[in-house]
Amino acid sequence: MSDSTVNSRRAGARPSLLEVAQLAGVSPQTASRVAKASARVRPTTRDRVLAAMTELGYSPNLAARALRVGSYGAIGVIAHQLHRTGESLTVQAIVEAARREDYTVSLVGIDAPTPSEVNTAVLRLAHQSIDGLVIIRAEDDTPATLTVPPGLPVAVSDSHLVGHHPAVGTDHRRGSLLAVNHLLELGHHTVHHVAGPEHSGSAAERTEAWRDALRTAGRPIPAPVVGDWSSASGYRAGVEFAADPEVTAIFAANDEMAVGVMSALADAGVAVPGRVSVAGFDDIPLAAYVRPALTTVHQDFDEIGRTLVDLLMRQIRDGAPLTDEHHLVPARLVERASTAPPARRGARTPK
Repeated sequence: MSDSTVNSRRAGARPSLLEVAQLAGVSPQTASRVAKASARVRPTTRDRVLAAMTELGYSPNLAARALRVGSYGAIGVIAHQLHRTGESLTVQAIVEAARREDYTVSLVGIDAPTPSEVNTAVLRLAHQSIDGLVIIRAEDDTPATLTVPPGLPVAVSDSHLVGHHPAVGTDHRRGSLLAVNHLLELGHHTVHHVAGPEHSGSAAERTEAWRDALRTAGRPIPAPVVGDWSSASGYRAGVEFAADPEVTAIFAANDEMAVGVMSALADAGVAVPGRVSVAGFDDIPLAAYVRPALTTVHQDFDEIGRTLVDLLMRQIRDGAPLTDEHHLVPARLVERASTAPPARRGARTPK
């Protein structure tokens, strides 16, 4: 550290970002970008600045930043079931979008989307000095049960809070109709369904769309098998379907359950799509690489994450009242090898 740097700090005072910049040989703006985890810094420069921070014992003074520029440079994210690919992809997209805005992300995972757990997570994040909050799938929360600090910008995804906070969601109905109608158009007499958990709003939308597609086509509506989004629950459903020779087509509410269904069918010696066609929902990266490759509905997780962050930024920077704003991200069908016309012995002609 240079003598001028040492002398510029009062005894006992905490190191400043200006001192970090001087020690690293960069501009204060570059040091600030590193402190905010911005992606717009060269790796070698970032390493030099981080080394200077370590040498000086620098840590950001969030309260001072908030007084100086009017923000903490951080947003909070509440999510549950982070082991699920869809949730992790959404969080990843939020983190990347926030970095492009020079914001960091504080993440709190919860075991279940109950009002109690969500409110506890909100309280924890509010104490961490955040400028805004994203809630992913607050399934059981309502405006009456959600407690948010007054004035804190909020954006939500797939929850009962749509219409009370700006929201982003996939067009679950349109995507499910595409999948079910695809199977019917292949010649299947009806389509069985592995539903998501009963507390899930997105699962309910997909199940209702499945029913509506069969009802509109005048086809039988089998009782759905309820899963929990996991491959294990899909496998259990697949064991049931494998024992029923009348089953020729299955629509699973997500790809993990669809893969579990296909695994159970394979273990039972039931060919996919030779005797049973299977379609999923999400288009997670694995879907293209299972065998047979899975026909599924594509969710644009990147677009969801970008839009959630954009809604927060508009509130944080512009004070925009976005309460009624709801973005519905289109879904599209991706046809792969897991669906085909029914085998001759399983085919039926609708009455």
